Amino acid sequence: MKRYFIQRFAQMILVLAVVSLVSFVIIELPPGDFLTTLQFQLEEQQVSQEQIDGMLLLYTDLYGLDKPWYIRYWRWISSILTGDLGYSMLMSNKVSVLIGDRFFLTVIISISTLIFTMIVAVPIGMISAIKRYTIWDFIFTFVGFIGLATPNFLLALIMIFFSVTVLNASNVAGLFSPEYVFEPWSLAKAMDLFKHMWLVVIIVGTAGTAGMIRVVRTKMLDVLNEPYTDTARMKGISMMRLYFVHALRVAINPVISSVGLSFPSIISGSVIVAMVLTLPTIGPLLLSAVMTEDMYLASTLLVLLTFMLVIGNFLADLCLAWLDPRIRYEG
Repeated sequence: MKRYFIQRFAQMILVLAVVSLVSFVIIELPPGDFLTTLQFQLEEQQVSQEQIDGMLLLYTDLYGLDKPWYIRYWRWISSILTGDLGYSMLMSNKVSVLIGDRFFLTVIISISTLIFTMIVAVPIGMISAIKRYTIWDFIFTFVGFIGLATPNFLLALIMIFFSVTVLNASNVAGLFSPEYVFEPWSLAKAMDLFKHMWLVVIIVGTAGTAGMIRVVRTKMLDVLNEPYTDTARMKGISMMRLYFVHALRVAINPVISSVGLSFPSIISGSVIVAMVLTLPTIGPLLLSAVMTEDMYLASTLLVLLTFMLVIGNFLADLCLAWLDPRIRYEG
């Protein structure tokens, strides 16, 4: 096990290093750079050419934009290793300040969505497999296909309409009530967050839940047809023990292994939802950083998202080793 931990840690460092380099280079591939975007914005504001040239020169010296990309990359990655996440050219502020609560809220929504997906998908997938070809199986299959086919942003618009017209809700957008938006964190603000977050979790988690239901159903059907489950039945094991202890323990493997891969899909799938619901999460910030070629902000966000993916996969592997006795790591 010790050898396994060392290997995975080394792989994590390597992945993060490669992603940081690739993301930094890709952001610079489109023609132009941040200065091009800044010059266009200043010209639209009818700023004099002398002032434009002065600001462009200031930003060039401040961020070293006249230096080769590998020098700028080394300066950026070196600052990250010392705890400095860099400086956003777009918003003229530290990346750590801009991310702040956004990263925390993104993680909270991602984890809550995964928990919601597991709680809903696993029981429904089991019931659908146990009661296959019954009315319940057909209903769950139909609902699952509807969930897979419905885009998250469309579901967000439908939920907003339903909340306003049927539930008479006056504040469905955002994650906080107006009085808590700019307030420091407290128990009351945390409770207000969870009061608003259920809608976001349902919207973002619908597609993943629908897909996971099909995975659990298929795997449960395979396990229930295995010879060892027939042997367990003949030995007189109760059906509840057979389903939950023997069958589910094996059938849930693909679900656990997909948990780590779900973080990027949840975050990317919630970008448009975040824009529709005006959520203060990382998605819209990353989109604007990429579009304006704010390389330090965009690259830092990509590295953080990759870190979430790597950690998620690592925890998923540990859960698999704990749940399935057939999986063993030598070391």
